[in-house]
Amino acid sequence: MEGKPIGASRVALSTFMQPEHANARGNVHGGWIMKLADEAGGLAAIRHARKSCVTVAIDNMTVREPVHIGDLLTLNAELTWVGRTSMEVEVKVTAENPLTGEQTHTNTAHIVYVAIDERERPAPVPPLVAETDAERARMEAARERQAYRLRQRNQAGA
Repeated sequence: MEGKPIGASRVALSTFMQPEHANARGNVHGGWIMKLADEAGGLAAIRHARKSCVTVAIDNMTVREPVHIGDLLTLNAELTWVGRTSMEVEVKVTAENPLTGEQTHTNTAHIVYVAIDERERPAPVPPLVAETDAERARMEAARERQAYRLRQRNQAGA
């Protein structure tokens, strides 16, 4: 199977944060942001695999800053690691105040997906090709996260 460059599957989603996205404090609910991150990440995984994909782990999601109602939220997703059937996608979330243009990096998530075939069994995915030093560094960090995930799973007896 021929490898695909990271850039071939990049996804950017933008959406306006409205009152129905608010939590009790009046900021955007973190669960809503997680949902959007999973959508962006899933689309990047599907673009890479050209198969249906399912979420198997939200490895981590950091919250750096709150997102406010009225912000334009942009989620940028790209693959950072590929195994035989699984893929890690990094999703970076940026909030923009559309009145001032000020942008803030609010969240980063690492989400793992598995490609599935028509019988819903794991299916092979193309290798991932890094084209820049920055992409190679992100791939190496993702390999380390995958090794950690496997150690954790083995220790838990899963």
